[in-house]
Amino acid sequence: MKRWIALLTAVLCLSLSGMAFAESSVTRIKDIAKVQGVRANQLVGYGLVMGLNGTGDSNKTLEVLQSVANMLRRFGVTIDQASLKTKNVAAVVVTATLPPFVREGDTIDVTVSSMGDAKSIQGGTLIQTPLQAGNGEVYAVAQGAVSTGGFTAGNSGGNTRQKNFPTVGLTPNGAIVERTVEEDLGKDGTISLSLAQPDFTTASRIAQAINARYAGVATAANPGRVDVRIPPHFRNNLVSFVAGIEELPIMPDNIAKVVMNERTGTIVMGGDVAVDNIAITQGGISISIETEEDVSQPMPFNMGSGAKTVTTKNENVNVAEEQANTIVLDATANVNDIVGALNAVGATPRDIISILQAIKAAGALHAELEII
Repeated sequence: MKRWIALLTAVLCLSLSGMAFAESSVTRIKDIAKVQGVRANQLVGYGLVMGLNGTGDSNKTLEVLQSVANMLRRFGVTIDQASLKTKNVAAVVVTATLPPFVREGDTIDVTVSSMGDAKSIQGGTLIQTPLQAGNGEVYAVAQGAVSTGGFTAGNSGGNTRQKNFPTVGLTPNGAIVERTVEEDLGKDGTISLSLAQPDFTTASRIAQAINARYAGVATAANPGRVDVRIPPHFRNNLVSFVAGIEELPIMPDNIAKVVMNERTGTIVMGGDVAVDNIAITQGGISISIETEEDVSQPMPFNMGSGAKTVTTKNENVNVAEEQANTIVLDATANVNDIVGALNAVGATPRDIISILQAIKAAGALHAELEII
C-alpha cells in the first residue's frame, strides 16, 4: 500500500511540476544575454553623389562647391569655385554598421542621406568615401550606385507627387572593410555574459544553468553580468564552449508591468500581474443635441402686409445617464480577469486604461504601470 501511495505522490508531483513549467516562458541564454566584446561599431563619412538629373544641391550650398573644387584639385584640375554648377551633385552623409568579426575585404551595406537642398539622389553614384569610427580611424571605404526606391514628380505650379524618401538611399554591399575590429575573447581565461534586461533572479538562474553543465564555472557578478571561467580543455575551442552555453534553457524573470498607449488605446500586460480585492464601477453620461426646423406661415389676411414665410430652428437637448456597471473581483484575480470583466460590460480600451490607472492609484495593482 505504501508503495502505491509513493508512486501516486510521484506522479502527482510530476504533473504539478509540468503544469508550472508550461506556464513559465523558457528561452535560451543566447536570446536574453550576449558575450561582452561581441559588438558592432558605427561608421560615418562625408561624400558626394554624382550623376543626378538636375535634382542635386543648388549653388547656394557652399559645402558642395568647395567639395567639388577640392576633388577636382586632387585630380589635377583647377577651376574657379564660383563658376561651378552643382545641380547634378549632392553632398551626403554616409553611415554604416560594422558587424563584429568581419575581415578585410568583406562588404557591408551603407545608407546615403542628403545634407543639402537636393530634391532627389535617385540614380546617382556615390564617389569613394572613407568611413570613420568614433576614434577617427578609417575602417571602410564606400562607393557605388545609390537606390532610393522613391521618386518626386511635379511642376513649377506646386503640384507634386512623392513616394518614399528620395533624399535617402541605400548602396547594398557598397563599402569594403579595410580594418578588422576583433576582441581577444577569453584571453584572460574568462568571458562575461551581459543580460539584455538586468535582473537579480535571471542572472542567478543563468549562473545555475551554466554550473549545472560545466561544474561551477559561472558567477553572477551583478544583475546585468555573469562571469564565466573557461575550463582548461576549452581554452583552444572557445567557440564550442560559448555555443554550448548559449543553447542552455533558462526561465527569465521580469517585474510585473502593464504598458499602455493612450493615443492608440493599446494595452500590453503580463498575465501574472497581481490585483487586490477591488470593486470597479464603470458608467457615464451621454448628451445629444437635436435640431428641428419648423416653418412659420403668416395668416392669409396678413399676406398683403408684407409678411413672409420664415424657417425657425428648435433645439432639443437630451441627457441620458447610462446605468453604472459594478464589478467585484477577488484578491486572486489578475489583470486578465479585470480586462475580461470590463470587456464583458462593454468598456472601451480607453475606459480600461483609465480604470487601470485608478486601480494603480488605489494601490490595488501590484505592477509597474507604464504609459507611452
